[in-house]
Amino acid sequence: MSKEKVATDSEGFSDGLERYPSENGGVVHNTNHVEDAVFGDVSENGPNYRNLGWVATAALMTKCQIGLGVLSIPATFDALGIVPGVILLIVVAAITTWSDYMIGVFKRNHPEIYSLDDAGFKMFGRIGREVCATAFMLYWIFVSGSAMLGISIGLNTLSTHATCTAVFVAVAAVATFSFASIRTLGRIGWIAWVGLACIMTAIVSVTIAVGVQDRPSAAPKGGVWVSDYKLTNKPSFVDGIAAVSALIFSFSGTPGFFSIAAEMREPRYYTRSLLICQSIVTGTYTTIGIVVYYYCGSYVASPALGSAGPTMKKVCYGFALPGLIVTAMIVTHIPSKYIFVRILRGSKHLNSNGIVHWATWLACTGGVTISAYIIASAIPIFGGLVSLIGALLGTFLCFQPYGCMWLYDNWAAGKDRKSAKWCFMVGWCVFVIVIGTFMMVAGTYGSIVSIMDSYKASKGSVAWACADNSNSV
Repeated sequence: MSKEKVATDSEGFSDGLERYPSENGGVVHNTNHVEDAVFGDVSENGPNYRNLGWVATAALMTKCQIGLGVLSIPATFDALGIVPGVILLIVVAAITTWSDYMIGVFKRNHPEIYSLDDAGFKMFGRIGREVCATAFMLYWIFVSGSAMLGISIGLNTLSTHATCTAVFVAVAAVATFSFASIRTLGRIGWIAWVGLACIMTAIVSVTIAVGVQDRPSAAPKGGVWVSDYKLTNKPSFVDGIAAVSALIFSFSGTPGFFSIAAEMREPRYYTRSLLICQSIVTGTYTTIGIVVYYYCGSYVASPALGSAGPTMKKVCYGFALPGLIVTAMIVTHIPSKYIFVRILRGSKHLNSNGIVHWATWLACTGGVTISAYIIASAIPIFGGLVSLIGALLGTFLCFQPYGCMWLYDNWAAGKDRKSAKWCFMVGWCVFVIVIGTFMMVAGTYGSIVSIMDSYKASKGSVAWACADNSNSV
């Protein structure tokens, strides 16, 4: 097709649902029975997978993004300088916003697609499916493990390391499993609003605190202190690439947007939800990054919630803890739902409330939770591995596939009549694919170097460590 047209049925609807004729010959949307291209026969006898409103969609998207990387933005500005940092942040935001937009376009053009692996199969066959599926699962499992560690940092901070960190990670895993096992995103939507409000409150609190206090907690205590912030900086190649990779990671909720779009009640509002999400995320990242780094300089903490001293650190983590739990819930639910749909798709059990349905669903959420917990607790260099997975898979899942999607839908129809718009879009897609590949390779190299340097300095952590991971004691 030569234009990005919305795929519609014979009645002009674009949501992928089958309508049933009424007695007088018209067509009605039977709210008790719909036929979805992904979930099949959805009725009142099972979970309603298509009940996610556009407002809740915006909340879920925003929580996916902000929960991943907002607390590291000030540290990336320290590496890059404020001006280059803001410019690169806006560039990454623009590219990922287009990638996110392409998810909505591709989903409307191909309603049968549920996740990135389905798109990979449509474009590249069986190999494309399995490559995308492997990258998707590895990425989200590592992000889930990282979220559990984030919860343990919050618990250590609030309790001043009252018990072994391994216990707090286990508590985080149990909480994550409990919330991630809610079956539909429509029921999770309001929880996403709570989590978003909590993390935003924590972010605003630390921003205000660093602005009114005398100096950041890590700064020297004696004499007059002046922030050593830099408008520009000259980082090494490794440090610069690591900082850009951190910015990409901060926007890497992208691979989960297919799953969110699939459960929208009215998919035509996907772009509206996306623009609200990206506007909030980009504005928050820019504001928090500039203000916190301006007042803290090179003494900014990472995560940033520790920049305002011990008391405010407890206050901020008190606000942030529900938000961290919601992040863990979402990033565990998405890969669990992917496995669940892939196993039961096309069978009656996908839409039932029977034993097979529940056993499969809880096995999926439990399996992802346990895998994330074991990886986070047992690998001595887990922190370095998260940055490696983020650079290798996060970049891949946010850039290259979406250029391929546009080319798949538009190449054949446009190559005979090469309009200026078509030529520009081909060039743009090639740029996105090339820059994504460069950042994937360079970011992976930078992460490997950082892992080696970190391991030489600290020898990593021990498995199921009890040591405080919040620097509270």
